[in-house]
Amino acid sequence: MPWSEACTMDLRIAFIHDWLASGDVTNSAERAGISRKTAYKWIGRYHESGKGGLGDHSRRPRRCPHATPSAVADALIDLRRQHPTWGAKKLVAKLSLIAPELPLPAVSTASDIIDRAGLVRERRQRRRLPKIGRAWPRGDRANAIWCTDYKGQFRTLDGAWCYPLTVTDEHSRFILACQGHAGIDGDDVRSCFEQLFRRHGLPDAIRSDNGSPFASTGLCRLSRVSVWWMRLGIALKRNAPAQPQHNGRHERMHRDLKAETTRPPAATMRSQQRRFDDFVHQHNYERPHEGLGQQTPSTQYRASPRPYPERLPDLEYPSHYERRRVAPNGCVSLWNGYVFIGHALCGQDLGLVEHDDGLWTVYFGSLAIGIIDRRTRRVLTVDDEDNDAVSARPDVA
Repeated sequence: MPWSEACTMDLRIAFIHDWLASGDVTNSAERAGISRKTAYKWIGRYHESGKGGLGDHSRRPRRCPHATPSAVADALIDLRRQHPTWGAKKLVAKLSLIAPELPLPAVSTASDIIDRAGLVRERRQRRRLPKIGRAWPRGDRANAIWCTDYKGQFRTLDGAWCYPLTVTDEHSRFILACQGHAGIDGDDVRSCFEQLFRRHGLPDAIRSDNGSPFASTGLCRLSRVSVWWMRLGIALKRNAPAQPQHNGRHERMHRDLKAETTRPPAATMRSQQRRFDDFVHQHNYERPHEGLGQQTPSTQYRASPRPYPERLPDLEYPSHYERRRVAPNGCVSLWNGYVFIGHALCGQDLGLVEHDDGLWTVYFGSLAIGIIDRRTRRVLTVDDEDNDAVSARPDVA
């Protein structure tokens, strides 16, 4: 026969039965092999809860002197519900501004509080790859570099397409514009930037990708918009192809914009724009940013001292340059014929200088955009490594 086994609960019940039968606590305790103090403890629990009271109770302390006050936990939970995409660091920083009288918990404690409240969604872990290559240059002050891009398009509930055009100041993370457009159009981009230039002044440079309308497949990837920027004395900074991380701060903002304004999308373009405006105000004036020492972008951004000119400055070329204006069809008149330059430069004055027998370099301001072979009337592109369009600007009077 197998050995009989007795669990602790069975022994406690047997002790209670023995005590009830004999009425003698001392002898029942001796037979059970426990002290009188322990015997009285289990008798007391039996009187309070019956056999159910003979089980083990939780050993967790009834109070914790260093526990986070309930007012602080409730305030953190309320903030998280108002801002579902904010992490513990931002919540603690915001709490210090709106309720300075409350004791601030550690970031790890705040994270545990919102996690216990069921307000943290598990995310798929991504494998982190080592960083390679050189660090991409960043703006070291406000208006040194503006970043712009079209965030991915989506449809509003009425079926209309929405293409959000976004512009930020790279140094301060200040969102300068977030406008919903019906499509990707250079005229809409120019109108938006003209408003920004009048309100905030001119930046030193603008960073964009290589897509339309910021760039093209023409000479030096110039587009009508980028030509206009260069005429204003703004340098062009373009991301390397297929490298969105070069505009990482802007792309990170896009992730928050998508999560907070487009899931689900609004009913109409007008109501969607109101969502964009609310997000911009919150991002600029309410949301702390870790990269800014948990300050808001509005505390770091100041308007540019370079005003927007009402008239574009004239391009100046050395006296020995041949000066030609690009016709509306994108051609320049040369050597009793025409050479196609590109529609992006229509109406612009170019400078040409012969640098070799039959080879003429074409300049737009100080930027060499191509080489014309007089014998074939063909335009040869200029190697980007020898002609850095990122930092080139036209010489203006």
